[in-house]
Amino acid sequence: MSLPAHLALRLLIVTLLCLAGAVAWTLWDARSALRGEAAVSAERIAAALARQPGLGSVGPAALPVGEPQAEPTILMLLPGICAEIRLGSEVPRRLCGDWDGLGTAPAWLAAVLSASALGDPVVHEIVYRGRRLGTVAAWPDSSAAAGRAWRQVRFASGLALSLAGATAILGWFAAAGLVAPAGRIVRHLDGFEAGASRPPLPRFGAAEFDRIATAFDALAGRLARTESERTALMQRLVQVQEEERQSLARDLHDAFGQCLAAAGALAAAIEAGAPTDRADLRADARGIEAVVASMRESLRGALAQLELPDFAGIGLGDGIRGLVSDWRARLRTGPSLHLDVEGDGWDLSDEASASLYRITQELLTNALRHGRPSHVFLRLRRTGAGGRTVTLTVDDDGGGDAARAAHASGRGLPGIRARLAALGGQLSLTGNGSGIRACVTVPVHG
Repeated sequence: MSLPAHLALRLLIVTLLCLAGAVAWTLWDARSALRGEAAVSAERIAAALARQPGLGSVGPAALPVGEPQAEPTILMLLPGICAEIRLGSEVPRRLCGDWDGLGTAPAWLAAVLSASALGDPVVHEIVYRGRRLGTVAAWPDSSAAAGRAWRQVRFASGLALSLAGATAILGWFAAAGLVAPAGRIVRHLDGFEAGASRPPLPRFGAAEFDRIATAFDALAGRLARTESERTALMQRLVQVQEEERQSLARDLHDAFGQCLAAAGALAAAIEAGAPTDRADLRADARGIEAVVASMRESLRGALAQLELPDFAGIGLGDGIRGLVSDWRARLRTGPSLHLDVEGDGWDLSDEASASLYRITQELLTNALRHGRPSHVFLRLRRTGAGGRTVTLTVDDDGGGDAARAAHASGRGLPGIRARLAALGGQLSLTGNGSGIRACVTVPVHG
């Protein structure tokens, strides 16, 4: 839920709580007002009866006996108030003020404002010249009290609900305007995570958002500098690694290769110069020649792994074709390799071509050594808008778990990720149903 919606909801909850309090206060105020009206009605009736010319058997002896006048007494009762008049030994009389116009209340409100909730009747004595003639008891009628309270509650509730709705809507609009800068900050964060170059955030009217924007711009600057330094470091690391491989290849070719050539020539000379009766000596010489030949084959394989093709002359596509051909010659009866190169002229620097060549070498080695594939498919092509991305895909059917392979220990995948980090590329390992699919993307500007 958004912040404006949260604020509107909380304002609505607060308003509803206020409404509940207003209803409770309205009921209490209605009860207090009704009891006050009952007290006023009882006082008025008692005063009026005390001034009447005749009060029947309880009146002064000089006055004729007569019935008290009920009409003036009823007029003194306020709407919704009932009274009981007791005069001496006469039968008590009950009168109620008219309350038809007060309306009908719901059952729950009538239960809240029951007779017991309205309290005991208010009693006033009828006194004539210091003599107590009787009493007048007045109380609010429960139905009339509920009707009057319901009218007040409806008014208060309608007003409170209208204010709640207006407050929630206005609060939502106000909060939406206040938190609008948060959306721009989040979009900048998303763009920064995606590697997009964005201008600094503008100044905001709210001081809090302005401080956040300033801190974000400072953080973005530091991260950009750190990323640039990391990329330069990774590029230098890859470059140093290639220089070491080329130096090792030269040393192996010049020193170890010459030693093997000398050892082979010496073994051939021993075999040729051995006496006719020294068949054992000639057998040993041939054994040495076989060992030297095996070491030469291993040396050629190591040099093929260490040395790089001349990408400036043959290009990346032909370089990978040569790599696959070398593997086919070594595998012979092993799994079949299939290569699909779409186009050429990849517009890659020599460093990027060398890294893609090494990545292909490592992925092919992983597919052949860590699984049991019968087929390995390699595909090199241009993708993206305008062909601005080079994609290398290696599929095998040797089984394997892509998730486990992605977290496996070793130096192969970390080395690939290091090269891709220097190029701004990405590596993904997924399952293809029968094995593992490795997909490498490298931007052309790499």
